[in-house]
Amino acid sequence: MGTPSRAPTPTLLHSRLLDLRRAALPIAQATLAAGAAWFVARHVIDHPHPFFAPIAAVISVGASFLERGRRTAELVVGVALGIAVGDILIAGIGVGTLQMMLVVALAMAAAVLVGGGPLLITQAAVSAVLVATLQPPTSGIYWGRFVDALVGGSLGLLVTALLPVDPVALARRAVVPLLEELAATIEDVAAALSGADAAAVGAALARARAIDVSAFHGAVQAGAETARLAPQRWRSRPLLADYATADPALDFTTRNVRLLARGAVRAVELHEHVPPELEQALRELAGAVRALAPALGHPERADRRAAVRDAALRAAAQASLALERTGSLSVSVLVGQVRSTATDLLRALGLESREARDAVRAAAARVLEEAQ
Repeated sequence: MGTPSRAPTPTLLHSRLLDLRRAALPIAQATLAAGAAWFVARHVIDHPHPFFAPIAAVISVGASFLERGRRTAELVVGVALGIAVGDILIAGIGVGTLQMMLVVALAMAAAVLVGGGPLLITQAAVSAVLVATLQPPTSGIYWGRFVDALVGGSLGLLVTALLPVDPVALARRAVVPLLEELAATIEDVAAALSGADAAAVGAALARARAIDVSAFHGAVQAGAETARLAPQRWRSRPLLADYATADPALDFTTRNVRLLARGAVRAVELHEHVPPELEQALRELAGAVRALAPALGHPERADRRAAVRDAALRAAAQASLALERTGSLSVSVLVGQVRSTATDLLRALGLESREARDAVRAAAARVLEEAQ
């Protein structure tokens, strides 16, 4: 007998319930689009078995939520194109292994000829396979499935336009885990440097390398398109602009945290003396990263933005003070990364690059002057 599976832990169950709540709107969109596509194809166009209509509708909803723009169109057109090529060829050459291979090849070739990208080409091939295997035409070319695909895809896009996601909530859900992981990684680096722990600093580097900003990039892009196309979400544009401003800055922040972790590995390997001011600077920097999440999307909350700015400048100042305590090249590299990351956080708040750099330099100059 196998080992009985464990019941989900409360934490895991809570996480799954949160995932379900976040997916509630996309599920509702797909459900409504599939039902509307089936109804229109079956009762308005009078197709007896319009299974491609709800399929295209669900694909369209999924694409519009996750892919957007050109890629959504590619998926919808790919479905219709694959169905058309499959119907035309199978009606003439019949069904079989070689025939299916030919249908796939020609559907993909047609997708290339119309200028499709990888998604359109793949979707055309998949749709052609469905035509050739599930319900091949038996009495000549049947254009109904091609029409079903266009109807389903169009209704899917219509549903997502009439019942759009909240673009600000989409961006916020993506940025919170990113900032938490960046902050936690910085704290790991600080702890590893404090204990001169080679294993811990290596783990911090691995953690830094695993940080992925693509989910946030995608959320900002998807949110921007929703705010542009859906009239109900036009009022979200100013708030979403806050996240769009932070997007490139957080990309640089992530790179700097990786370089910071790499520099910490080098410092520990060389048994460099790391002043305590640098550990304090890193913890201030982690605090600034965490404070950024509640500041974004709330441009009217000057107090939240000030909290990020103050913590970032304290981090830069303390790091500069640490450099005064030692002439270590490894420490100077770490200080440089702290200051660069602090600059990126200020840019995430909307400061211009030069303004952010000047603010960091001024904070460093003040603390060095006070220390003399």
